[in-house]
Order: sequence, then structure tokens, then C-alpha cells
Amino acid sequence: MTRLGVLMDPIGSINIKKDSTFTMLLAARARHWEVLYFEQADLFLRDGRPWARMRGLEVRDDPDDWFDLAPPQTRPLEELDILLMRKDPPVDLEYFATTYILERAEAAGVLVANRPASLRDVNEKLYTAWFPQCCVPTLVSRDPVRLREFIVEQQDAILKPLYSMGGSSIFRVRLDDPNTSVILESLTDLGRTSVMAQRFIPEIRDGDKRILLIDGEPVPYALARIPPAGETRGNLAVGGRGVGVELTERDRWICAQVAPALREKGLYFVGLDVIGDYLTEVNVTSPTCIRELDREYGLDIAGELMDCLQGKLHDR
Repeated sequence: MTRLGVLMDPIGSINIKKDSTFTMLLAARARHWEVLYFEQADLFLRDGRPWARMRGLEVRDDPDDWFDLAPPQTRPLEELDILLMRKDPPVDLEYFATTYILERAEAAGVLVANRPASLRDVNEKLYTAWFPQCCVPTLVSRDPVRLREFIVEQQDAILKPLYSMGGSSIFRVRLDDPNTSVILESLTDLGRTSVMAQRFIPEIRDGDKRILLIDGEPVPYALARIPPAGETRGNLAVGGRGVGVELTERDRWICAQVAPALREKGLYFVGLDVIGDYLTEVNVTSPTCIRELDREYGLDIAGELMDCLQGKLHDR
């Protein structure tokens, strides 16, 4: 029997109607895998060996009663076959420390998805710089003067922090916006913190597409997250409306540009954000939108991922 460990945020606080990690756990149990649950605080490293306070987990697709946990046991991570790293951002120093512990588990033979070193290496905003042919004009800087020059050059820009999620602290800044100075001061912490500026893409009105890839292969449909009235962000967390769309030729071309690097880095499950014809983010920490696409198109994305990971395990 395959033994799957899952490191995630508290399972009692999730919304199972849209939680992708929960869908993965349902898929694992459908395959009769043993599932062991733990959180960041349960991890520790002793004399180079990674351990965790684990609890056996049962899940069911019931919004009123979706899980049961067995009594905790402290066990070495090397007892696992596969470990899902599904802790949501922020990607902070504690997140980095967690990836080092998981890297020791990987060295002991555990298949960790996604690869811990790559989670440290791939910033979800900055990594678009490796694929400039897929992107709009982009600047990363902490210098308010340079950022202001970029806004003047583009006339309409999006500014965002490098380590946030869910549309947090994203600003649209137009030429001669009277709030430009305070936005730049706040986002850069008076020039102490780097941010990303991208040319505004008007096709956001048609949605910010989330394209899911399993070992570099795209799911044939994306979830276009359409902004509510008066909003420039399509994130579901800020009220965006999700609509399923078929991938375009341009979408598939972008996926083909990115896929080899994802495979090389052991990034088995990734969500690309595409607005219009342009890549805007490469989401590697805990990509979502499985449940929405499964419901709309009758897919089993999490099942495909579990089969992929088991195949990787057997190929070793």
C-alpha cells in the first residue's frame, strides 16, 4: 500500500468545495492509500533525520463532516512513499526552514511534490523572468524612481509584492495617478523591499486564466477568473467569478515554453496564470482550481496527479 503524507494548513479550516488539497486526499483514499496528516509545527529535524508528529487521516466529501484524525504518532518521514507539500504562502523564513526538513526526507527516498529545493528557488512572480518571450514588459525593483519611470513608460501598470497570494496588495497605477507616490512608498517600504511592475493587460476583463500542469502536461481546460465590477483583480479570494475555458493555441505554446524547466525542477503540479496572451505568474506552492474544473468538465485532475506520482515512484 502506498503511504502518502500531506503537509498542509489546518484541515478543519478549509473550504472543501474549492480546496485542491482536499481533492488530492480524496483521490489518494480512492486508491486505498494510507494518508498521514501533519502541519508545519509537527515537523522537526533530529541529528539530520526528519520526523513529524503524524495522524492518520480519513476524508469524505461531506461539507458538514469531512475528516477524522487518528491519535498522533511521532514517526520518521522516511516511512512515507510520497509527501505532498501543500502549505499555503506566505513563503517566509519558516516556509524555507520547512523545505530544508523536507529535503532531508527527499534524500532518504521520499518523493516530495513539489521538490523542496525548487519551492525555495522558484518565486511565483519572479520566475516569469525565465520566460520573457511569454510576458509583457516587466520590472522588478525596490527603487521608487525606477518604478515611476516604468509607469510613465507603460502609462498603465500593475504593481504587486513578490511574496503574497490571493490578489493581496496588488495595485493598478495609471499615468499621473495622484496616489502613485504613496503606493510606491507603501509597497517598497520606502525603497527597502523589491516589487514587481508589469504592463497592464486589458484582457483581464475576460479573466485571469489558471492553467494546471501535471508533470508539465496541461489540463485541456483552464479556469478564467473574471473580476467583479469595478475591480482589476480576478482572484477568487477577492470575489472573482470562475468560468471554465478551453486552452487556446497560445496557452498551449506558453505551457510548452515552461514545461521542460518544470520537469527538470521536479515541479509536478503547477498553476500558470495567463492573462490574454501573456504569462503573469508560475504558481508552485499550492495551486488551486481543481474542484472547479472537475465539476465543470467531469475531470479527475487530482486522480491524474496521484497516478503520475505513483508512476514516478515506480520508475525509481
